[in-house]
Amino acid sequence: MAEIINLNRARKTKTRAEKRKIADQNAQKFGRTKGEKKRDDVIAAKAKDHVDQHKLDT
Repeated sequence: MAEIINLNRARKTKTRAEKRKIADQNAQKFGRTKGEKKRDDVIAAKAKDHVDQHKLDT
């Protein structure tokens, strides 16, 4: 006997899988590597420290 499936659930599952596939492709195409993210974090931290060191106490 065939298994009963909920068509709404099947449709949503299929849509999610397609969106996930597109998201993975975009992440691979446009995403940044771990090293690039870490480099950007270090640069941002240095810039913040530089600005904080030049603040005037009022």
